[in-house]
Amino acid sequence: MTDNRLYYDDAYTNRFTATVVERTMVDGCPAVVLDQTYFYPTSGGQPHDTGRLDACLVVDVLTRDADDAVLHVLDAWPDEVTVSAEIDWPRRFDHMQQHTGQHILSRAFVQLADANTIGFHLSPDSVTIDLDIPHLSSEQLDAVETLSNQIVWDNRPITASFMSKSDALQLALRKVPDVDGDTLRIVEIAGFDWNACGGTHVAHTGEVGLIKIVKLDRQRGNLRVEFCCGQRALLDYRAKNGVVNQISAELTCGYWEIGSNLTKMRTELQAARKTIKQQQATLLQYEADQLHATGEEMESATVIARVFTERDSAEIRNLANQISRKPGTIVLFAVYAPATALIFARSKDVDGDMADLLQRVLHQLGDGKGGGSSTFAQGSTNALYNGKQPPAALSAALAAAKEQLRQ
Repeated sequence: MTDNRLYYDDAYTNRFTATVVERTMVDGCPAVVLDQTYFYPTSGGQPHDTGRLDACLVVDVLTRDADDAVLHVLDAWPDEVTVSAEIDWPRRFDHMQQHTGQHILSRAFVQLADANTIGFHLSPDSVTIDLDIPHLSSEQLDAVETLSNQIVWDNRPITASFMSKSDALQLALRKVPDVDGDTLRIVEIAGFDWNACGGTHVAHTGEVGLIKIVKLDRQRGNLRVEFCCGQRALLDYRAKNGVVNQISAELTCGYWEIGSNLTKMRTELQAARKTIKQQQATLLQYEADQLHATGEEMESATVIARVFTERDSAEIRNLANQISRKPGTIVLFAVYAPATALIFARSKDVDGDMADLLQRVLHQLGDGKGGGSSTFAQGSTNALYNGKQPPAALSAALAAAKEQLRQ
């Protein structure tokens, strides 16, 4: 039923009248077959068109495997047999720009880098081709991009025609398609590219507007090239230019100075972080000495118990480790905020099982989890204890832990 696919010969008609020749269902949705259609069904990496049949939205267009009929999936049944159809033109033209740009770019990769396109994907967010090579230099990419845009600026005519496979093989096809039948639709960019394709394309390369490579990814030994054409390229440039201007304003420099300024800032930040880390270590050691000096002397050890608020648990864990390196020391720390934590530690010359003590405290609190070793243990709890406020509950829990140590 390919003879009723009018988009093959005319990709620009977006309003037409057609007759419903079949009504069916697709995944529970109404669907119709028309006697003729300009709606493009999803195929070859290009998404389907959308639009309307009378007041009904066309939400999907696909090809039925059994007879190659084009199914127009709708949000409701049309009332009439003869329908007025309208294709979403901005979406259609965007697809025409991107798909034509892909043909140009793919030929340029063959011509300048001996890289063949083995995959093509067009979505609302990105357009990509997969190349059968793992790497390209920046010089090769620039050359491919320059040639591609030169073809756009040449405004070369683009034609599509059906021909026998034997005739098509006489052309410099980029790829010989593996398809059934003896007829191929060949899209020709005058004097530059010949490719078997069933998609929609612009009539002249100048309508592509601009071709811009924006990203590279490696995919299982192949190279994935993301690019954009036409309006997508304009919107991409507009967004990135806005970001560049904002950064330039923040750094009070020209856009050409952004790279060197960021390198300088990164170096300064690394140096500052190193200095802060050294200062924090010094302060932590000072705090450890101060806390140890205020510890409670028990029969077998000095016990330091403290509830901290607005302190990072990792920092308090380091503080506990520093203090517990001192001989004859037991540390019982609790952190209330921003995250509640219990941290118990002892020096190696002191008897006691910190993991067991932690579990007893968690049981007393009635909530929490944790574990560790005989010398170091940590856990977390909601610290709801006998209706008291959480800091008071943690203080009471540490007092209970000290009492168990006395016993």
